[in-house]
Amino acid sequence: MAEEEEEEESELSDEQKVEIAKWFLLNSPPGEIQYVAKDVKSILNNDDLYKEAASEVFLFYNKSHLNSLPMSNRSGDVLVTSFGELEGNAFLEPRTAQVAIVDHVKQVCTEVRPATDEELPSPYIEEFRCNLDAEILKYVEETYPKGFCSVYCVSGKDVEGPGADFELAVVISAARHSPQNFCNGSWCSVWNIEFKDGKQTVEVKGKMQVGAHYFEEGNVQLDAKHECKDVTLFQAPEDCALAITSIIRHHETEYLAFLEASYLNLPDSTFKDFRRKLPVTRTLFPWHNTLQFSLTRDITKELGIGK
Repeated sequence: MAEEEEEEESELSDEQKVEIAKWFLLNSPPGEIQYVAKDVKSILNNDDLYKEAASEVFLFYNKSHLNSLPMSNRSGDVLVTSFGELEGNAFLEPRTAQVAIVDHVKQVCTEVRPATDEELPSPYIEEFRCNLDAEILKYVEETYPKGFCSVYCVSGKDVEGPGADFELAVVISAARHSPQNFCNGSWCSVWNIEFKDGKQTVEVKGKMQVGAHYFEEGNVQLDAKHECKDVTLFQAPEDCALAITSIIRHHETEYLAFLEASYLNLPDSTFKDFRRKLPVTRTLFPWHNTLQFSLTRDITKELGIGK
């Protein structure tokens, strides 16, 4: 009876199982959530519990990793980001003025429709957005072989002309998935661009995140984040686009160079810091006179060394 009571107490509730499943799914490395989901589903062995966990997690995971999905009409890709999120699992693709319906669990685009006038910015804002999008697209194509980008209007999309503030957001997402070589990686950067008409300045705030996972005969993960900010003058749309893109290029190049330099110094700095300066005895090991240790004396005696 006592053993049966212990088994009942140790049995996890459905709510606990769902929470554990959500944790594993949320912490999936870049590009690996489908592999994790397959294992989680097998372990749960309950379709209802799996669907409950997956329905909550995949939406958040796709948005946080800025996943890009091919649109079903083959007109391009849509970025899954909160900046373009509409109702009913719909996401705006501003470059083509389309709205994509996304199945988050399957990570596919199921339907595409034209964006309505209410979902798009005014012609005045669109001129700034379109010019910036064109310059960012050139930069991403040069810098990230498998990169995607988009520019969204975050606030002030109904502004019809000079005299009011508005904000754009630049989203850049790049990934390289190579599970056959036991490695996956991703780059995500979000740049909030605040156009201050009164001050005649443009404030740029950026957040960059790099994720990588190496799992050949081990499990090593990288999750690096960096934030920065800059400012430039409020100019004509074409000039603003060039200045903002130059700022983004500078800060991202600088951060990538910093990461590269850090990894080159790993053997001489970080890895050495992992080791103890001294053993727990607080004394250096006497390599010049190891016979003082009983184990060494015993081995020497057994092997007949020194006779």
